[in-house]
Amino acid sequence: MSAQTPNTARAVVFAYHNVGVRCLQVLLARGVDVALVVTHQDNPNENIWFGSVAGVAAEHGIPVVTPDDPADPALAARIREAAPDYIFSFYYRHMIPVTVLEIAPRGAFNMHGSLLPKYRGRVPVNWAVLRGETETGATLHEMAAKPDAGAIIDQTAVPILPDDTAGMVFEKVTVAAEQTLWRCLPGLMAGTAPRHVNELASGSYFGGRKPEDGRIDWSQPAQHVYNLVRAVAPPYPGAFTDLAGRRWVVAQARLSRAPAPAGLPCGLQVVDNALLGICGDGNAIAIHELTLDGKPVTPEQFSQLNH
Repeated sequence: MSAQTPNTARAVVFAYHNVGVRCLQVLLARGVDVALVVTHQDNPNENIWFGSVAGVAAEHGIPVVTPDDPADPALAARIREAAPDYIFSFYYRHMIPVTVLEIAPRGAFNMHGSLLPKYRGRVPVNWAVLRGETETGATLHEMAAKPDAGAIIDQTAVPILPDDTAGMVFEKVTVAAEQTLWRCLPGLMAGTAPRHVNELASGSYFGGRKPEDGRIDWSQPAQHVYNLVRAVAPPYPGAFTDLAGRRWVVAQARLSRAPAPAGLPCGLQVVDNALLGICGDGNAIAIHELTLDGKPVTPEQFSQLNH
């Protein structure tokens, strides 16, 4: 199949993050005329570890706007002026009003980082890891008034291995998004792409997560604690515990193969010059990297600071 679509379609693209970068590049590689890119200003308080959609647009001479509110009438006017056949949203962080979606006569489509209808809503990769899933993926779907609720066009699954962090899974989901869009775009442009019902009743919805949600409850079973560590490990803010007035971040860990030594209370402990997190079910996580104020701490340093 050629890299160009036979009849060039025009699109306005709302995009951010690595999924936004890769999916914008797929549209361009498939010959879609991207008339306008709508993205976000980077937040100076956020760890920007991902690629720049605005940078890709600039390389291709595509106009870029960064409105604070996608419901701004000036944005709708700009999109009407661009006269898109399609609107795409690739990891854009705001809900796009239906009045904007309706500007595109051939439809509006969003790339979501889960296997819909599972994990509708915010930060789906982190939630999937936190809840111990063994699979997730990327789904292209029609946009509707409710989030992640429109008909499914196509989706691609990826495995979540037992020691994968959310960052590792997000890299796989980014590739899955690229594959999904590349595969289904010709049919979408030709008007032959199937629509599959998005059975919301058999799925799930999750809200956003805050750094405070990374607080470790050591009374939980070790597998639950480990899932939290994996779900928020760097580049995300990290799972943490407060001890002696200090905040300790568990940056890397594994489930311990051996049961926790008997008689130790739940929480951070040094055993045989190794850091363990003792959990409520009598098992432990072996901590490979513990940080304080962003700097790694050895078992010896941890013991000195807590005695």
